[in-house]
Amino acid sequence: MTGSRDHLRRLAAQSRRHLWYPFTQMAGWNREPPLMILRGKGPVLWGHDGRRYLDGTSSLWVNVHGHRHPELDRAVEAQLRRIAHSTLLGLSHPPAIELAAELTRRAPSGLTRVFYSDNGSTAVEVALKQAFQFWQQSGKAGRRKRTFISFANAYHGDTLGAVSVGGIDLFHHRFAPLLFPTLKVHAPYCYRCPLGLRYPECGIACLDQLEQTLKRRKDEIAGVVIEPLVQAAAGMVTAPPGHLRRVRELTRRYDALLIADEVATGFGRTGRLFACEHEEVTPDLMAVAKGLTGGYLPLAATLTTERVYRAFLGPYTAFKTFFHGHSYTGNPLGCAAALANLKIFDRERTIERLQSTVAELTIALRQIASLPHVGQIRQCGLMAGIELVRNREKKSPYPAGRRTGYRVCREARRRGLLLRPLGDVIVLMPPLATSRSVIRRMAEIVGRSIARISGSASPG
Repeated sequence: MTGSRDHLRRLAAQSRRHLWYPFTQMAGWNREPPLMILRGKGPVLWGHDGRRYLDGTSSLWVNVHGHRHPELDRAVEAQLRRIAHSTLLGLSHPPAIELAAELTRRAPSGLTRVFYSDNGSTAVEVALKQAFQFWQQSGKAGRRKRTFISFANAYHGDTLGAVSVGGIDLFHHRFAPLLFPTLKVHAPYCYRCPLGLRYPECGIACLDQLEQTLKRRKDEIAGVVIEPLVQAAAGMVTAPPGHLRRVRELTRRYDALLIADEVATGFGRTGRLFACEHEEVTPDLMAVAKGLTGGYLPLAATLTTERVYRAFLGPYTAFKTFFHGHSYTGNPLGCAAALANLKIFDRERTIERLQSTVAELTIALRQIASLPHVGQIRQCGLMAGIELVRNREKKSPYPAGRRTGYRVCREARRRGLLLRPLGDVIVLMPPLATSRSVIRRMAEIVGRSIARISGSASPG
């Protein structure tokens, strides 16, 4: 532990007076000092209280190879000895160029161009603006294509464009007057099917609404925005096999661009480097962030095809330029970390080795599934969501005021595991490098914490 007790008390007091925390109801939050993380190693974090905690959410889904990975540390330190930041507006630098080449080499075939930004929201904003401008510069017929389709319960970030294509009312409804209009279609939430059907007998009927909308308004639709395979912020809601491939087929048939938001699913979370690989889909635009730098620095990228890129080429006076950028676009430190991150995937055979870890998590989650207040467990790779319900037979949720998910996570913290719920869905998303024994320990703590709060017998 670093810092004296007096220093830590001063920090707690300053936190109460000055710091506004994200996605946090501050009334009540300040009744007790926050847990301050002082250091980390691998899947372990150390708090100001002197205790060690397992990182059950990869520090909000960003850490990939564990904290303080020597190769990532060295890459950032080496870049610091050269330069910390230099703009990409009118200049360039080696890490940005090299990273763009590496990303396109590994991305789904056909994604050949990289535009950098700062985080997942801005990567989605870039994709939306590029898609819109693409159609405006693709001939007279394309100029009517100004509308985007997104899915119910979607989350694509917190900037206004990203919120416009979002669909989580709790996060988004208050900002409705500020947003541009979009079209929402059914999402594949099989546990609570919006059509009251059952998979696989349904034939993925929830996609009928998307097809009807594309067919009816094909001259207006610029693009379809999707979180491939998993709607993460919605509660780790997983799509049935074939859903993503079918969306790709429909967007091709009705000439709409497909925007894949791989901010949460990219860089190994689903068991492949990118979720789109599972169904051999190449989107027209793909947003990545979170795990891009291995969880070290904020950096994002929007990848796109030559078809999209070439619509922005022309003489200076045509003003087809993509007039968008950020002060820290392509930050050299972030790019250096991202390059090292990708090299670790190769050298440590991360994706190959991940398969046994995923299998271990699947086995461990089966014990939790037997608890009477666990409605459904959803897993895709190392992304898992455990939906808690008051009555399993009726799938009836707990009253929001009981904060059941929050209390489960507080109990898990008491037992040495850090989690953050999505309502009453307990999210478990450990770093990819987490050992199988630690995976088992994390799942055991989750199960015991759910049993303790729900009043059930412990699993196993």
